[in-house]
Formats: sequence, structure tokens, C-alpha cells
Amino acid sequence: MHEADFWKEEGDKVRCGLCPHLCLIAKGKSGICGVRTNVAGKLMAMTYGKVSSLNIDPIEKKPLYHFKPGENVLSLGSVGCNLGCLHCQNFSISQAGPDSFFLRDVPPEGVPELVRSSGCKGISWTYNEPTMWTEFVIDSGRICKERGIFTTFVTNGYISEEPLRRMKGIVDAMNIDVKGFTEEFYKNVCKAKLAPVLDAVSVAKEIGVHVELTYLIIPGKNDPVGELERFSEWSAGIDVNMPVHFSRFHPDYKMKDVPPTPASTMERACKIAKEKGVRFAYVGNMTSDQESTYCPECGSLAIKRSGFSMRMVNVKDGRCGKCGASLALVL
Repeated sequence: MHEADFWKEEGDKVRCGLCPHLCLIAKGKSGICGVRTNVAGKLMAMTYGKVSSLNIDPIEKKPLYHFKPGENVLSLGSVGCNLGCLHCQNFSISQAGPDSFFLRDVPPEGVPELVRSSGCKGISWTYNEPTMWTEFVIDSGRICKERGIFTTFVTNGYISEEPLRRMKGIVDAMNIDVKGFTEEFYKNVCKAKLAPVLDAVSVAKEIGVHVELTYLIIPGKNDPVGELERFSEWSAGIDVNMPVHFSRFHPDYKMKDVPPTPASTMERACKIAKEKGVRFAYVGNMTSDQESTYCPECGSLAIKRSGFSMRMVNVKDGRCGKCGASLALVL
């Protein structure tokens, strides 16, 4: 148990400031996430250093296509989440509590050694929502950076500005889920709000984090053409070089009655994004030419991908090997 940051007393309760829910928590109770608890008048981060999942993954799985392509990362997850997505694919840990029997303790100073012994050069905080153990990410991430280990953060973006800014210089890259582009979708499907996520994307870019976006397309929920157009316009307005991953939905958790996303919808989303100015748009969870990176200037194939495997085809110093245009890669 570790005292949390980002909270203040309000009468006989505590106000958590980690995420936009701003939970007011009575003694002995936890916030919406289930893992930040008022213990005797102090807010405690109950999952600090408590690991549920530890695996070696290709960085393309995060997905991060333009940051350290081809590298493996040591992925760490815990439990808890501040959203209540009906389609969650990691519900077994996102909806679990800090008393879960399968958690192992890892101190911040032990993380770099885990990375080194895995043979990886970087780490990814992922699987459940890593915002829930922000203090651990900051403490262990600082040590990782001191030892030359790169750091990535796979998140729903539902985080307040102060803790996000605290990650400056500690987190190198983020994949941020924009789960839909209406407040109605976020309220009904995710039990949250859209606006704070969009703000988080802007702040992450401002503090120098490499950002890629994921938009999971759910049939009948967030797939109207107009919604995809608005999302793509907004993304291009932030940065035309910010990669966008459209991910194919598969039935899970409380949305098993919703069919998988048609391949035609996925391809259409990619086309819309490029028409709206997004230079690097991809599809995921399906086989497609749109998994690969093409030069936005000359159209030549630069990086060939299939699933989580990749092959550099025509890249020179992060640029198109044919015409020299920037591919917005962090190598």
C-alpha cells in the first residue's frame, strides 16, 4: 500500500484528482476505479507495484507503428480501470480489485532489471488502464530512463492534466484510445466523457510524447460516416503525422451480441481518415494492405506488416527510401 499523489481532503472525505471522475471518497471506500482507497483519511494507491501480467510483446501489438518499429517490449499490467466499457477485452483484470490473489509485488527499482533480463530495450505499461498506477509508472519510469530504457504507455486517456504533465520526460510514447467521437457513446458505452480524452491527447503532444491513436470501430455504435469524418478531421488538426489505428471489433464481455466489424467498414474508415488529412492511417485485428506504411508523398511501400510482424522495405534514416519524404518514425 502506497500513499497516492493527486488528492486533497474535503471534510471527512478525500477528493481524488487522478482522473476526470474526481471521485469524492469516504473512509474505507474506493473510487470508481476500485483501486484508490480512503484509508484512515489518506488516499492510498492500492496497486502500487502490484503486477498481474508480465509478458514480452512486439511493440506493434500496443499498437505503436511509428515508435521503435520491430522492437520487443516488456509489458506490465496490474488491475483496475476508471472506465466501464461494455466491450472490454481485458475485463478479467480491469474489473478486478487490489486483493486479487494473483498479484505479485515489484518495487520500482526492480523494473529495469526485469526489462534487461527479458532481453528487451523498452517497457510498456498496458493491459489494464495504467493510469491507475500512475505513481508507480512515474517512479519506475524515471529509473528506466536513467538506465537507457525507453517507455511506453497504452491508455484510455482518461487522466487529469497534472498527473499527465508529471510524465513529461518519463514516458516516451503513448497509444491513446479514442473510443468514439460523441459524448453519448462515452456515456452509454464507456461510463465516462469524451472531452477529457481529447484534452489528454493535446497535452501529451504538448509535453513531447510520441502519440498514436486507436479507434475501435463497433458496428451500430460509433461507425457512422459523419462520426468517422469528425474524428479524422480532429486528429489531423492535432497533427497530420499522428498515426491512427482503426481496430476491428470482436464480440466480448457485455457486447457479445454485437457482430464483428465488416472489413468494408474498416477499409472505408482508413480512406476517410486519409481524405481528411491523416497521413498514416491503419487497420488492425484483420489482414489488410492497410496494416503497412506507405509513403504519403510518393505512395511507395516503406514498411510491410502482417499481424504483429514487420519488415523494413524502403526506409532510410526514418525517411522514404525512394523520395526522401518524412515517415514520422522514431527509430
